Parts: sequence; structure tokens; C-alpha cells
Amino acid sequence: MMIAADMKQRYRSPRLSSLLSTLLLIAGCHVMAAESIAAPASEKETMTGLTPQILYQFMFAEVAGSRGQIPLSVAAYLDLAQTTRDPRLAQRAAEVALHARQYDSALAATRVWVEGEPESAAAQQMAVTLAASFGRLDEVAAHLSRSLALDTENAPAALMRINRLMARVQDKTAAYKVVEDATVPYLKLPEAHFARAQAAYAAKDFPRAQSDIEAALKLRPEWEFAALFKALLVQTEPQQVIAILGPFVRANPQASDARLGLARALVSERRFDDALVEFKKVLEAQPANADVIYAVGLLSLQLRDYDTAETNLRRLIDLNYPESNLVRTYLGQIAEDKKDTKAAIEWYAGVTPGAQYVSAQSRAAQLTARMGDVSGARTLLQRLTPTDDATRTQLRLAEAQLLRDANRNEEAYTLLDKALTAKPNDPELLYETGLSADRLRKFDVAERLWQRLIKLKPDHAHAYNALGYSLADRGVRLDEAEHLIDKALQLLPDDPFILDSKGWVLYRKGQKQAALEVLQKAFNRRPDAEIAAHLGEVLWSLGRQAEARKVWADAARETPDNEVLIETIKKHQP
Repeated sequence: MMIAADMKQRYRSPRLSSLLSTLLLIAGCHVMAAESIAAPASEKETMTGLTPQILYQFMFAEVAGSRGQIPLSVAAYLDLAQTTRDPRLAQRAAEVALHARQYDSALAATRVWVEGEPESAAAQQMAVTLAASFGRLDEVAAHLSRSLALDTENAPAALMRINRLMARVQDKTAAYKVVEDATVPYLKLPEAHFARAQAAYAAKDFPRAQSDIEAALKLRPEWEFAALFKALLVQTEPQQVIAILGPFVRANPQASDARLGLARALVSERRFDDALVEFKKVLEAQPANADVIYAVGLLSLQLRDYDTAETNLRRLIDLNYPESNLVRTYLGQIAEDKKDTKAAIEWYAGVTPGAQYVSAQSRAAQLTARMGDVSGARTLLQRLTPTDDATRTQLRLAEAQLLRDANRNEEAYTLLDKALTAKPNDPELLYETGLSADRLRKFDVAERLWQRLIKLKPDHAHAYNALGYSLADRGVRLDEAEHLIDKALQLLPDDPFILDSKGWVLYRKGQKQAALEVLQKAFNRRPDAEIAAHLGEVLWSLGRQAEARKVWADAARETPDNEVLIETIKKHQP
């Protein structure tokens, strides 16, 4: 059983006394015993006279603790506290038991402590925490109300601690009732309503949580913490979060956390321009906040503001950002988009082993090959030391892609076939070797590999799509092709490449208008060169040649070396 964090902080690790401190405390007890003779009657009632038995038991408890025999120490202290009813000994017993994680003993000792010192706020708070841990809500209610009443000067802070004290209560609805009753005298304080809102939220009573948090904000409209809690209640609805935090931030421009929440909600709604504005304002207030720098860099990249993106992402490298490999990958992408291939290679090559390692090194190799050095690119990949079989496979796939891009398809197929021989049931090798076989017009081999993949992984959407597209592109077994592609779409309904296959098989079956609608949808999702080639072909067949030429021309500017696009344009525009 665990105890609320604030109580553990207050009472954590009480050091068992050294022999010297023990003797000093014993000496103190002698003085207490002597002074009790002359003490006033009211004070005598709180004193514990020192007897040989008490002295012996006290020494036993201390020595046991100092020797690491904590259970013996706890038992001796608890017995001493319950026998004498002395609140000082009860407090000591409670603290030692709490340190030993003997919470039942700590609760028993705390009851004695509260009985002896009912006006002690510390005793009442410990009683609340321990009683809550055992689910004793009747005790929780009594001690909670008392602890709040004893510390009225610090009522706001105490009210904000309530739900931490109640965290271990299993019955959250009953816990809300306890919090509701305890906060009645303090309803002029916004913290009381906040405590109620938290308890209602824990009990999944969201309408009541909404009502309580609005009451808190009515008392303190500028309270950022409460505004964030109100937004938390609708966190699954970004538009509502924006409706809450937008006006709050405008009224309280220094509320950086609320502005950060607003920015994230705007990202969720894909309002990237608006989100970037808010993130930049947060960055002005928190210039060293690496997470905000990252967000500004990433959004700037999304909006193709490469200079701003690069400036902020470079700052993260200087700050030793934990996700520096991901940052280097983004900087590589920026360099690529700026046509600075050499810089892109350097950024990708700088990525160290981790989640981005293989993809970044593969990209560096691809760019090296694109600059005409295919052998150097292959060497780069071959020099990498794979840490496991999965990494080794990824490196072989990357090398095969280099060869395919260089139109060295036979070499690519040989490389993949060799890797597949070593791992005959590897899904990625089956898929990619099938693609290479299909490109070499080894259609029976490709079909056999993809069928095996489908048997091994019946939910592999791309295997269905690859086989279906291969049939459709050759104009054979079109009904079977459409069935395979439809199966792929069931698994991945919005995948643009599978939609492209669907449009292409419809075109092959003579359903040109239906094909156009599907291909346009695919192209809108991803303006890929091959999708553009198919879309343009269907437009051309419908007599819309000008539109077809524009689609092809736009795609050719972005991807001038795509084989399918080049062949399609040549066929219609010799």
C-alpha cells in the first residue's frame, strides 16, 4: 500500500537516534518526570511519568532501530504509545512505522497521536492520509474537516492538497462526497471548488466537475490552472479546447501553459499557421524551452518555412536535445528540400544508432547514389554493423532499393533472393522480393511470394494490393485483381496507393468515370508521380487532354525521373 506523496515527503526517512541522542532523550524524560511533580494539573495530564519499564522499552525500540531491526522497533514503539497514550511517543511510533512502510501500525499510532493532540494539524493530516489508504472514509471525513479547521490561514493550499490525500480511496464517488462535505465552510475560496472539481473528475462525474470548475473560475477568472483543468474535461474535442483556452489566453496573455495547450489543440485541428503563432509567443516567454523550440521548428517545416525550421532545429542540437537523432533527420529533410544534397547527406550520416539510424543511413546512401556514386552508397550501407537480424534485413532492403533506383533490377533481385533464402518467412523480404520479381516480369515468382505472404499474414494489406495491381496492370484476371484490391482497402481504407490500384483496375475494366473519381481521391491524398500518371491517363481517355497534360507536367516538375510517369507521357505525347 502506498501513501500520498506529500505525507511521505513530510515524514520520510526519520533517522533512528544514535546512542548519544538516545541518552539525551532519556535525560529529557528524567527531567519530565521530575517536573511533573510540580506541574499544574492540566499539564500533568499530558505528561507521561518515566518508569523503569517505559525507559527499558524506549531504549529497546531505539537500539533495535539503530541496528536495523525495524519491525521490532515499530512493534516496541507502538506498544509504548498505546500503553502510555503519550502523543510524543505516538508521533514517534507513527513516523518510524511510516518509514518502515508498516501502514497499519502507522495508522494505529496516529490514532493515539490525534487523541493526545487533537489540535495538531500534522497529526490530523497524517490521519487523513492513512485512513484514506485503508478506505476508512468515516475517519477520513472527520480528520479532513478537522485538519482544514486547524489551518485556516493556509486553507487555499490545504484545499489544493485534499485530492492528493484522497488518492488511494477506491470508491471515488464516496470520496467526492467526503470532499464536498469538507469544503462546505470554504465555498468563498476558488480552491474549494477546484477540490470538488478534481474529486468529481476522479469519480467520472464530468457534469459536476464542469460545474465546480466554472464556479472556481467565476471566483478567480485569471486562474490558469483552473482554465487548464476545464480544458482537460474536453481534451478529446480540440475545438472545445480552443473555445476555452483561446479567450482565456487573449484575456491573460502571460498564461504560457494555457497558450501551449491552445497551440497543441490547434495542431490537432491542423490549423498549423495559427498554432505556430501561439508556439512562437510561448517561445518568447520561455526562450530556453526545448520542447517549444522543437514544436516551432517542426511546424515551420510543415509550413515549408525552412529558414525558421532550420534555425530552431539547429538550436536543439546545440542544447543536446534528447531526440537529437530525430532532429538531425528533419534537418536532413530540410537540406534535401533546399536542394543541398551534400548537407543532407552529412545530417543523415550524423544520426547515431537508435530508432532513426537505419532509415537515416539508408537515406544518406540513396542521396549518395543519386549523385552518381552507387558503389559508394552500397559501401556505406555494407560498412554499417547491424545489431540484430531485423536491422540486417533493413540494410539489405535499403541496398536493394539503391539498385532498383539505379535500374539494376537483376542485381536487386539476386540480393533479395539470397536474403530470403536465409529468412524464407520474413514478411518484408517476401514483399520486396516479390516487387523485384514483378519488375523483372517474373510474374509467377512474384505471385508465389505474395501468396505465401498473405498466408503467413492475412492482414498484410500491401501484399493483397501488390498482387492485385500486378494483375490489373497486365490486364489479366481483372475480377480477381479487383477482389484482392478491395480486400486491401478493407484493411487500409484511406491508403492512397491502394486507392490508386482500385482506380487503375476500374479503368482496366472500362469503368472510366468511376476510375476517375477514385484516382482523384488518391491524388488528393498524395500527389505521387505514379498516381498522377494513372489520373492523367484516365483524363486523356475521357477527352480531357488539357487537364491530363497539366497533371503530368506538375508531377514531372516534382519527380522528373519516375519511370511510369515518363512512359505514360511518351505514350500520349511522343
